[in-house]
Amino acid sequence: MKLKHILIALAVVLIGWFIYDTLSIPSVDDLEGDFKEVAMYRNENNTGPVIRLYAVTVADTLWQQMEQYGDYMPHTKYGNTKVYFFLKNNPVPSQVYPGESNFEARFQEFAVARYEKDAMGQVSFVRYPYE
Repeated sequence: MKLKHILIALAVVLIGWFIYDTLSIPSVDDLEGDFKEVAMYRNENNTGPVIRLYAVTVADTLWQQMEQYGDYMPHTKYGNTKVYFFLKNNPVPSQVYPGESNFEARFQEFAVARYEKDAMGQVSFVRYPYE
């Protein structure tokens, strides 16, 4: 009977630990910078490369926080994920789309950074990508 109580207590502790660990995973909400996703594009191709594009506003040029934000974004093996960062009070594209240019050229001067994770999982982070 005593072994049964020990096993039950151990199971309760493990379940509590699993729940705590799951709820304490860092996310985009934990970052400084007041990030807000303004536009998003994802192609409908689920068998080939999945392309994800994001336009995000940020309160300040917190480079390390921006790179971390990009790391938190979903990525598919052999896919491509790009995140364009814009300062909060500047003009921001309301749409992003695939291709050579991912948003209207008039917004390029306002892009402060670009995060990209390519098909091989290589990450590139470029400050002021259109200068």
